[in-house]
Amino acid sequence: MSQSTAVIDPRGREEPRSNRHGDARSYLDIQGVNLWYGQKQALFDVDLPIPAKKITSFIGPSGCGKSTLLRCINRLNDLIDGCTIQGRILWEGMDINGADIELHGLRTRIGMVFQKSNPFPKSIFENVAYGPRIHGVRSKSKLEELVEKSLRAAALWEEVKDRLQDSALGLSGGQMQRLCIARALAVEPDIILFDEPCSALDPIATGKIEDLMEELKKDYTQVIVTHSMQQASRVSDHTAFFYLGQLIEFGQTEEVFTRPVQKQTEDYISGRFG
Repeated sequence: MSQSTAVIDPRGREEPRSNRHGDARSYLDIQGVNLWYGQKQALFDVDLPIPAKKITSFIGPSGCGKSTLLRCINRLNDLIDGCTIQGRILWEGMDINGADIELHGLRTRIGMVFQKSNPFPKSIFENVAYGPRIHGVRSKSKLEELVEKSLRAAALWEEVKDRLQDSALGLSGGQMQRLCIARALAVEPDIILFDEPCSALDPIATGKIEDLMEELKKDYTQVIVTHSMQQASRVSDHTAFFYLGQLIEFGQTEEVFTRPVQKQTEDYISGRFG
């Protein structure tokens, strides 16, 4: 997309693309976040800085709060009745839970790739073009440019370039997941959230997704929730370990896995529980 193209600002303003993707602008600071589903508290006073243009992994046993925190970052928990959040998540100097935040703009710039690939029942081309169309791109040549750029960025172009009008539902599981990544990239987000993106994929497809994440690190801040400690150790620069809704330890991945500070972290990594 051209440098002069405007994007949706979470405060409802237009912002030139040329201002985006600087390190400071992609930084997230989670401060004292508590979350309840009704009367049940799921997160307890979480403080966590997420570095820009790095991959941060959230690990921990099932039900520890890692996916819940991930969904806080683009406010998907707002869709759950009875969910209450306290604390702040600062991004670009603003609290994303503020009353002036426009949710469509926020979720455009903080994209999400889910555990189960969810392509639209449309062609491969239309899956990727959907977001730009919603944001007002009408030029056929511009859409074609964006679709190719996004599919290339998702390492899928060479596999689908001759069948862009075929249904996306005919792709393999790994290809569908990369298509969903391309769809997220097409609106040029700043941050990409991955919620167990490889849990349903075979090792070859998982390897392609992990290679893709490493390549995307040049331009995007990424956060991944994973049950696989091997995956976290392979792809992430920083790792946060959660247990029973609390952040137990956070640091550089190599340090967390080889020299954990907390005994709970060591016990989980060594397989004593979880």
